[in-house]
Amino acid sequence: MLLRLPTSVSEAQECLAEGAIPVGGATLVWATWQRDGFPALAMSLRELPEAGVLEPEAVGGAVPLHRIDDRVPDVLRLAAGGVGTGAVRRAATVGGNLVGSTLRCLLPAALALDARATVLEADGVQEADLAEVVAKRPVLLGLRWRTPVASAYRKLPGEPGGPPPLVVASARHAGNGTGDRLRVAVRDGYEVLSGGADVAAGAEAALDELRGTALGEAPPAAWEVVRSQVAGLVDGDG
Repeated sequence: MLLRLPTSVSEAQECLAEGAIPVGGATLVWATWQRDGFPALAMSLRELPEAGVLEPEAVGGAVPLHRIDDRVPDVLRLAAGGVGTGAVRRAATVGGNLVGSTLRCLLPAALALDARATVLEADGVQEADLAEVVAKRPVLLGLRWRTPVASAYRKLPGEPGGPPPLVVASARHAGNGTGDRLRVAVRDGYEVLSGGADVAAGAEAALDELRGTALGEAPPAAWEVVRSQVAGLVDGDG
């Protein structure tokens, strides 16, 4: 297998045109390749500057999870810190987790941050929402968001060999003259649900509004955590 390491977006586009398979830390595909055979050509973005960004309002797709620290909001830092073991976090990348993994451990946090994705396609760099990223699985260059007022994250204990642990991620965002809003996301098994609500009328009103979104389908265990996080983010009681 030939591994290409493009140092510019144009080089990365050339690699894609040549049929290169994008890889991050290869933590999810290595066993499959060993079983089924390695691709002739692969591409890593670890030398691409745009994919290595780590800032208060941006993270690159090639950033290993262990590097995500208190420069980013708590909800994203805690989500990254809860993925696998230390060895996995040193190899796994943001792009690999969001695009290459069915677990998508970072997706609830990214949804809570109302993040937008920058992706690399055949015709160049494009902006995409997270639903499009999940559906189309493009090459992820990075994520961008606005720093929230506050955020919260909780990953409940899971059963060995069972479904992925329940995750709840929340963030309060300052409004642009329209009042603050909450964004909340829940991972229930392999499904991720999300919704938003205004905070002006208090926590109970926000919870009622959230129940009218896709989050209304979340299980009772998730709603216990949602209630606690919303109380903390809206009324300061969590």
